[in-house]
Amino acid sequence: MKHYIVKLIRFYQNNISKYTPPSCRHFPTCSNYAVEAYHKHNIFYATWLTIYRILRCNPLGSTGYDPVPEPKLKKKQTNNN
Repeated sequence: MKHYIVKLIRFYQNNISKYTPPSCRHFPTCSNYAVEAYHKHNIFYATWLTIYRILRCNPLGSTGYDPVPEPKLKKKQTNNN
C-alpha cells in the first residue's frame, strides 16, 4: 500500500507540482517529506506525519528545515530466566 501512495505523490510531483508556483515554507518540500516519511515509518504514522506537516505549512506556521523524525528504536527484550 505504501508503494502506491508514494507513486501517487511522485505523480503529483512530476505532473502537477511543477506547473504551480512554489509554496512550501519548509525544507524538504511537503511532498518530499511525505515520501521520506513513507520510507521510514509504517503507513499510519507516515500518514499522520504528512497531514501534520501540511497543516503546519501555512502563512502562520513555521518555516525552515523540518526533517522527518527518525524511527524510534525498540528496546531489545532480554530473557533473564
